[in-house]
Amino acid sequence: MFVKFAAPCLLSLAAMIGAAGAAELPAAIAASGESVVLSVHAEGAQVYECKAGTDGKLAWAFREPIATLLSDGKTIGRHYAGPNWEHADGSAVVGKAIGNAPGATAADIPWLKLEVASHRGSGVLTPVTTVQRINTHGGKLEGSCDKAGEFKSAPYSAEYVFLKKG
Repeated sequence: MFVKFAAPCLLSLAAMIGAAGAAELPAAIAASGESVVLSVHAEGAQVYECKAGTDGKLAWAFREPIATLLSDGKTIGRHYAGPNWEHADGSAVVGKAIGNAPGATAADIPWLKLEVASHRGSGVLTPVTTVQRINTHGGKLEGSCDKAGEFKSAPYSAEYVFLKKG
């Protein structure tokens, strides 16, 4: 069975698909003049610790990320505190956040732009100068904490895009 569309509907559909495919990143995390070295999917958790705030009240404070980096469904590296990203080939980078934009929903951690502060090893991540965290899902922890020193994690996923100048 074939569905027949009127020409204006097809044009509208094509325009919507084109607009969604060409969506630009928020200015705060854009990296104009840089090219993609590697783009990976990450699955993991954002880990929080129960700590007293400046007001003396206990609240969840971000501690570290723990995630597996995936490409085509295969593990190719890991992401952890620092923030560090390690590739299976032995290359690694440490980043420093220099920009952020809100996630799609209130439950999503922000999108980030990170400047690479240091490199280790040699491999695919060696030329990387910038890391973007985009398309985040989850990762925020809601609710109160009752005991200082307690840990809790919130599952998250994201895409990490590794870029180089030029």
